[in-house]
Parts: sequence; C-alpha cells; structure tokens
Amino acid sequence: MRKPLLALALAAFALLPANIPAQRLSADGAPQTFDFLAEQFFSDIYFRYSPTTGTQAGLHQYDTQLEDYSAAEMQREVAALHAIEKKIEAVPADALDASVQADREILLNTIQSTLLTLEVIRPWEKNPDTYSSGIANSAFVIMSRAYAPANTRLKAVVARELLMPQVLLEARKNLKNPPKIYTEIALEQIDGNISFFQNDLPSAFKDADSTVAKAAFAKSNAAVIQALKDYATWMKTDLLPRSNGDFRFGADTFRKKLAYDEMVGTPLETLLQIAYDDAHRNQAEFARVAKEVDPTKTPLEVLAQLATIHPPPDKLLETFQGQFSGLISFIKTHHIITIPSDVEPTLEETPPFLRATTQASMDPPGPFETHSTKAYFNVTLPEKDWSAARIAEHMAAFNIGTITSTAVHEAYPGHYVQFLYLNQFPSKIRKLLGANTNIEGWAHYCEQMMLDEGYLPDGVDAKQAKLIRLGQLQDALLRDARFIVAIRMHTGVGGPLTTDEAAQLFVKEGYQSPSIGSMETKRGTADATYLYYTLGKLEIMKLRADVKAQQGAAFSLEEFHNAFMHQGFAPVKVIRKAMLHDDSPVM
Repeated sequence: MRKPLLALALAAFALLPANIPAQRLSADGAPQTFDFLAEQFFSDIYFRYSPTTGTQAGLHQYDTQLEDYSAAEMQREVAALHAIEKKIEAVPADALDASVQADREILLNTIQSTLLTLEVIRPWEKNPDTYSSGIANSAFVIMSRAYAPANTRLKAVVARELLMPQVLLEARKNLKNPPKIYTEIALEQIDGNISFFQNDLPSAFKDADSTVAKAAFAKSNAAVIQALKDYATWMKTDLLPRSNGDFRFGADTFRKKLAYDEMVGTPLETLLQIAYDDAHRNQAEFARVAKEVDPTKTPLEVLAQLATIHPPPDKLLETFQGQFSGLISFIKTHHIITIPSDVEPTLEETPPFLRATTQASMDPPGPFETHSTKAYFNVTLPEKDWSAARIAEHMAAFNIGTITSTAVHEAYPGHYVQFLYLNQFPSKIRKLLGANTNIEGWAHYCEQMMLDEGYLPDGVDAKQAKLIRLGQLQDALLRDARFIVAIRMHTGVGGPLTTDEAAQLFVKEGYQSPSIGSMETKRGTADATYLYYTLGKLEIMKLRADVKAQQGAAFSLEEFHNAFMHQGFAPVKVIRKAMLHDDSPVM
C-alpha cells in the first residue's frame, strides 16, 4: 500500500546532494522525504548499531547480530548520525503536518542525544558495566520470550555468544579512566552476570532438542563464562586501581541532555527549587497523615513502623498479583482510563544483572513483536545469602503503601497500560522513541492520581488507608530526592554532593533506608537525569489543570488520559501543543 509513497521518497532522497547546503529543501515532497529518512535512520543506524534493541523491538532479523564496541565502529556511528542529522534538518518543518513536525523534532533530538552520549558522555570509555551487563541483556532478550521455537532461539543465542568474548576484549581497549564507582558497580554486578550464563540461560533452553544447537551452545556459553571471569579479574586487579575518573556530567552536558531527551529548557536553578518545593510539600503532607496514624509518634517513627508492615519475601509476587483485579475494577468503574486489553502482565523475579540497581520494573514486548506478547512485571527479591537485617531493609521498600504505589506505577494504569496503547500510537517514531518525563512521569503521576481519585485495595481499614497514603508519599519523596541529587551531584548547582552525601540525602530528605539510599546513588551516577519521574509528573499535572481550565465543565478525566496516551511516548511539550494547540510552558 505504501509502495508509491516510498518511490516518491526515494526519488526525493536521490536528489539530495552529499553535502546539504545551508538553504532548506523545497517543501514539495517534504513529507515523503522525511518518511524515507526516518526509515533510513532506524534501519541503517538505530538497529544497525544496536541489534539488541532490534530484538527487543520484535524485529528478529537482528537476533544473530551483536553490538560492535570497537572504537572504529563508534566513529562510524558518529559519522552516520551527523550525516542523517543534516539531511533531516534540511526537510522544512513547516511543510509537514503538526504531528509529523513533532516527530521530526523528536527524531532530531534523539540523534543529538545519541551524539552527546557517544562524543561527550562516552560511557564506552568510562563504564565497564556497559559491556558485561550489555552482553547479558543481549542474551536475555532472546531467552525471555518464546517468539520462536527453542532451537531457533538457541541458535541465535549461540550466534551472539560467539561475538561476546570480543566485546569484553574491546572493553579493555576502550576503558580509559573510569570513575571508581562505575568499576565498583560493574564488579558488584559481575557475579550476577556470570550466574545468568551459568544457570538462567541453560535452564531457559532445557526444552531445546537439537543436538547440534545444544553442543554449540555448551561450547559458546562456556567461552562467555570464562571471558566474564577473566573480565572480572582484570577489572579487580587492573582497572579498579586506576579508576580515578569523574562520573559527573557537568552543568552544560546535563542541560543538553535534558533538552534533547525531555525537551525541557528550564534553568537548573529553577528546576532545583521546584524539586525542593515538591519535597517540602510531600514532607508536610507525610507529617500530617502520620499524625493521624499515631499522634504520639514523630513522622519518622511512623515511617519506621510502616517499614515493618510488608509481606514475607516468598509472598511478595503473590501480593502484587492480588492487587491487579481491584485496580482494574476501580479504573473501569471510576472512568480513569480505557484499558485496551483484559490480559494481565506476568510477574517474575528481576533478572540477575539488573538486581543491584532495580527494585521493580515492567518489561513489555516490543512494538513489532507478533509471536510473544507477554509483558513481565519484574520484582527484586532478597538474595538467599543476605543477613536478616539486610532482608528487612530491602523489604521495607515493599511495605503496605509502596506495594500499592508500585502496582499502580508498573501495571495499572502505569507502564503496562502505556504498553497496551502501543498499537494506537500515531507513528513508528512514537512507538520506538520516547521521553522519560512521559514514560516514567506518567507512571509516577498515576501513583498519586489513583489515591486522589479514591482507590484503595480491597479489605483495608481506615488506618491502613492512611498507611497506603504514607507509602505513596514515601515513593514521591524518593523521586524528589532523585530530582535533587541528580542536579546537585552532577552539576554542583545548589551545592555539590559527594556520593556519601547523596546517599544520606535519600535517607534524610527522601525517607529511604540506607541500603536504598546507596542503591539510588549508584544508579544516579550513570542515570544522571533520573529527575524525570517527578519532573514528568509535575508536567502532566500542569497539563491536566490547563486542559481542565480550557474545557471547564466538559472536562473528563478519562478522556484526558486517553488523549494523553494516544500521543505515544512523546515529550510532554509535544503533547501540550497537540492538546492545547499552543506553546504554553510545560512548567
């Protein structure tokens, strides 16, 4: 059906000179040219240099390929990105429909963000975990979904595994002067990576019956395990002693990343004030509700009590599962959002290579996956060798309140519902590229919105209802602390923070346990802009208020949420323009 359009696009593209001149292309054929260039970006760059992303997206022609981390390949990717950037910039935005104009901006920002990562942030030179956890993920995305027979997928794993030892050799060439904390995190994760290849991966393919494939896998898998062990030894004895680099992005890089990834240009000083203001509001509300729970205790004493009210670790997955039916029923009867499917996500334990930095996550199938359409809700359980004190500290993050917030955030109406809308997103760009202020902002917004609308799990009493609100506020304070730590730790705005000071801020301002404070600080050293949770939530709340003011009595919460969801994973700035038809500020 699209062949005539593609032919026009090819014709238009063929006329582009090798070096795009300063003037814009003619508006004639602009939509077709942009359509072709977008497809070229995905096929020749996006998936070409990240075949694991192709597998995750459900495009299984990439299954036998693996990322090439050689310095020469990095330079080829940089050159390709600069070239396509010039060609897309030459397509006149005003010759495109509003939705496609937004797609053009999203695509250009993605290119610029990738270039910022490769040329300035340079994780391939600074972060050893990029390689060891990266290859584990490349196997995991094949292992985790039965999109093809076990023998077929096992052959794909073998093809990738044959390339993995070289990845770890390239790491030794590339890693120059990593920050010490990056090498420490990689060493903390490496046992989980090795265990994944020793135990999880073979177990996942126990049903494969091809003698040839199983023999090839035994050989390739043993080589990867040995390569990881050698990499661990090298990191410990060679890399760690010379890991003296700085993980901080600096203010200029931080601002650019926010602008490219989230379309947010608010000054950092203003953003930091917004973060502190939100934290103080949430702390005040926490104190108010805590006083209602027990007026004889301080807020932190009530928090300590809340931390002890959690299910046993072996009942944690079951407890999450028990929340789903009540959430779905409430959403439908209170007209919160239209849920496009009755299929529920599948609960599983978090993969080993993600456990050091992740408590819970949603792993949906890619937008083009046709054969394995399960979405997995991953939850990190305590390790068997942990002390009783560490288990208690970990489980405090899954108390009666935060379990509700997490179920809302990851499943209903958070990330899982976002995934269910994928087929209705307006373009391939909206399906594959997105802003975390939208993705994580939506899920975090839902935590508060659902309680504000009256949701409570079945069978809770008045005191438990207050404890659930305290859990939601504790989760909000966690995100507020991320907001503050991200800016201060990476830019120095508002006063620089050491990692120890950042971990303490999570405890004091974010009401988190020391172990969570440490985990969150580690995450923030690399995930520098993880302020996007609260930032996105506040953007969505402002958008909702502005739409409500514009529509008055005609405003419908369900229609607002449905309209928001139909825009895909676009930055909130793009969605504001689509819903309000103006360029009013996002904050």
